[in-house]
Amino acid sequence: MAVSIALIVLLGLLSDYAFTKIKLPGLLGMLIIGVVVGPHLFDILKPELLKVSADLRMVALVVILLRAGLELRRDTLNRVGGTALIMSFLPAVFEGVVIAFLAPPLLGLTFLEGAILGSIIAAVSPAVVVPLMIKLIDDKRGTAKGIPTMILGASSVDDVFVIVIFTILLGMNAGGDSAIFTKLLEIPESIILGIGVGTVAGYGLYRVFEKYKLRATKMTLVVMATAIILTWLEESLKNVVAVSALLGVMTVGFVILEKVEVRAHKISQKLAKLWIFAEILLFVLVGAQVDVSVAWNAGLSGGALIFAGLIARSFGTYMSLFGSGLNVKEKFFCVVAYIPKATVQAAIGAVPLEMGVPGGEVILAVAVLSILLTAPLGAIGITITGKRWLEKE
Repeated sequence: MAVSIALIVLLGLLSDYAFTKIKLPGLLGMLIIGVVVGPHLFDILKPELLKVSADLRMVALVVILLRAGLELRRDTLNRVGGTALIMSFLPAVFEGVVIAFLAPPLLGLTFLEGAILGSIIAAVSPAVVVPLMIKLIDDKRGTAKGIPTMILGASSVDDVFVIVIFTILLGMNAGGDSAIFTKLLEIPESIILGIGVGTVAGYGLYRVFEKYKLRATKMTLVVMATAIILTWLEESLKNVVAVSALLGVMTVGFVILEKVEVRAHKISQKLAKLWIFAEILLFVLVGAQVDVSVAWNAGLSGGALIFAGLIARSFGTYMSLFGSGLNVKEKFFCVVAYIPKATVQAAIGAVPLEMGVPGGEVILAVAVLSILLTAPLGAIGITITGKRWLEKE
């Protein structure tokens, strides 16, 4: 396994350098390397590494979400909070509904199977979006109007909303008591408890840091460990209450920034260095989940369905920005920023097939194809439009 990690690091760094040289996002090169060395193509990675792939990807995601939280300022959140809330569900609804109606004629699925597919495809990828928003914040592009912060918050809640809808639709397909109203209540429950748990953890860490005066490296390790425990807490309590660990992790960073800004910046600097390694692991391992042959089975009809959904999503995103005070270019940047799909689709794309949903194979094929089409398109789009359309503060 150690050799596989070494190989991932070397190839990841090489691809990052090569793609940056040709003015493309480095993460795109890492995703491609993941596909190439993964089990579905050349199968170079050790099976032991792939078994812990989900845990490693979660740790990497925790690193970048903590950095996101450490960049979330209260005044900016107050300014963009309403718009971010609308963006967290309206684009996903538009995309999911269009896919649900088009999937039967294009792919031969039932309406319910199309709706399940729509709920999988409709999630934006925090793995792709969050690192790119952090880079924009570091470059101070769009920060005067809080645009990267708005997208950070909205994309995190978007995943909570979509996964709850996906769970409801799976229950309906199984024919059991899906308890739709109860499931829908999990959306605010997950958000509120996630923020609440993150607030308590963040305040507790602040008190510990004030009392024991830890060095920046030790503070970073403590914060990381606490954030990882929050992800475990979400998994442990999922049959009792819904808790959004992603929002909790971001809230930890936010509270530390509010309470002691100097320490927050020190932790953020350490996490920035750790992210160099975590980023490679995250994107190479996400790429390793992608089976190109499965995506091929989706064909032109699957591609047409995905792009029809993106058009609907883009319309929903633009509508969400009415009254936001953004100019046309900034609104179109937000539309582009909401394109990438990877994390959620890789995580739950195969669940309908595993649960015996009749159209499960088709659903998986389209989910994988959506990663191949939208992750590169979105990453390139965000990088280019961010430089051209967002003002540098």
